[in-house]
Amino acid sequence: MDKFIVSARKYRPQTFDTVVGQAHITTTLKNAIKNNQLAHAFLFCGPRGVGKTTCARILAKTINCENLQADGEACNKCNSCKSFNDGASLNIHELDAASNNSVDDIRTLVEQVRFAPQAGKYKVYIVDEVHMLSASAFNAFLKTLEEPPPYAIFILATTEKHKILPTILSRCQIFDFKRITTNDTVEHLQEIVDKEEIKADKASLQVIAQKSEGCMRDALSILDKIVSFTNGEVTYQNTIDNLNILDEDYYFKLIESLLQQDLASAMLLYDEINRKGFEGDLVLNGFAEFIRNILVCKDAKAASLLDVMEGMQEKYNATAKKVHTAYLVSALNILNEAEINFKMARNKRLHVELTLIKLNFLQQAIELSVSDGAVVKKKRIDGPIAYKIKNIQPLQVKQAEGLPKVAKLLIEEDQSIVNRQQSTVQKPVTINKQPETIGNTGTKKNLLDILREKAGNKYSVIPVEDAETLSIEKLQQCWNEYTTQLEQQQKHSSAATFKIAKLNIEDDIKFTATVFAITAQKFIEQEKMMLTDFIQQEFKNRSITFSVLVEQGEKEEVPQHMTLNARQRFERIAEQYPLIKELKDKLKLEIDY
Repeated sequence: MDKFIVSARKYRPQTFDTVVGQAHITTTLKNAIKNNQLAHAFLFCGPRGVGKTTCARILAKTINCENLQADGEACNKCNSCKSFNDGASLNIHELDAASNNSVDDIRTLVEQVRFAPQAGKYKVYIVDEVHMLSASAFNAFLKTLEEPPPYAIFILATTEKHKILPTILSRCQIFDFKRITTNDTVEHLQEIVDKEEIKADKASLQVIAQKSEGCMRDALSILDKIVSFTNGEVTYQNTIDNLNILDEDYYFKLIESLLQQDLASAMLLYDEINRKGFEGDLVLNGFAEFIRNILVCKDAKAASLLDVMEGMQEKYNATAKKVHTAYLVSALNILNEAEINFKMARNKRLHVELTLIKLNFLQQAIELSVSDGAVVKKKRIDGPIAYKIKNIQPLQVKQAEGLPKVAKLLIEEDQSIVNRQQSTVQKPVTINKQPETIGNTGTKKNLLDILREKAGNKYSVIPVEDAETLSIEKLQQCWNEYTTQLEQQQKHSSAATFKIAKLNIEDDIKFTATVFAITAQKFIEQEKMMLTDFIQQEFKNRSITFSVLVEQGEKEEVPQHMTLNARQRFERIAEQYPLIKELKDKLKLEIDY
């Protein structure tokens, strides 16, 4: 029984022409070999499984070929090519930087570079996953990479170009590999199944190509797995079953039910999908991709972006004609949000069903907000709202002369209200400038009497009293009254402090209270807000303020135990009572200091 070799290794390209999907790179390399314009360092970067290491090996074999072909390809017949194909070439050294990423590994590599090749023209060093090298290893590699011997060529390969130091990038000729297109993958898979005499329809190969997402190695691995599963016959149905892919027919049925607002059919369809073993996040992701494809079909310019199986384009185009663009965009937003929150949901099935309910009634919301193909902006008020306005009779301004200042202010305020009301009333208000009279006597009313009649007993004119400035006699009287209030409130310590405080007026609105201890200052500070308000009311002056000063006197005696911290207090107690320390040691207690 022959040993099985996976397709990714068995059908690895051996020449530039057999590399799939990277013509822009293979052509450049062949021309450089033919014109003898090879760089001393190359950097191959791109996604996984697109041919970076393969192209590096082909380049290494080709530049050492003894009978180079006219088109820049290796002959595969000379001793150098044969030894390379057999894996016995001494001119090619491969280093996996993922497992050999230290400074010592790079120094060993640099030591090998000093020796010239025994056969052939070049020694090629292929460093795979070069981004895994440490910063020190990169720095140890810099000098050799910049000025290698004429026979040494370095080929670095990586999937994460952004992790490589700029000093390394500047010393290399960079080649960016691109993802392999679905069509190229399908053609390559078709060649392999033909060689292996495997029965495979094109739809199944397209599904494999889409699932591989541009990675040829993944596509070949998937093909090997399905061939083993189906015993050599690859069909569309067994392919989607093996890859756990939901058939697109389910999505077409689901979108039809949602557009018809048939919630029951949509829920039953999801139940059928769920019983087949498909997880909710897979359904949300697949349906979002399905909606995206329909949205692409809405515009003929974007039809090339449609990545579906051959023969399904017409079905997508027909469905796209039935669905409004606003529905598709809103549905994508709902599905995207649902997929993001899926992991946090405890009831996964209910989470997906709630998403289907939103999508079901989304069509109704779109119909309500779109009129004649145009989006209708929502309004909070459809029309004007009527409200009552009561006209205020104007007052005669001429009679304001000779009245008190407060009465004049009331007249001006009343007149401003009339003016504001007139600006809001639709019909103009005629202002009667004739003075009002009482009965038939013709006697003119006093304006203050008119105001009193209009206001009734609700308002009264209170004259504004003038603010008083500070005087020591009245201030001391207020201070003593507040001290009496403190005694009535049983605040004897504060009252005693107030009695010994000395008052001194600084200016008309500021005074100071002097005490002889910081503790006395604290007592007054506690009452400062209430005391200030009391004094301001007595003087009818809200500008009055005061401050508390401490006069330097005899030093206050503070008990010694109040100046010690917790550790010092315990040590003092233990010194006086040694048994306490002995008890602590015997019980192995820890004191929380």
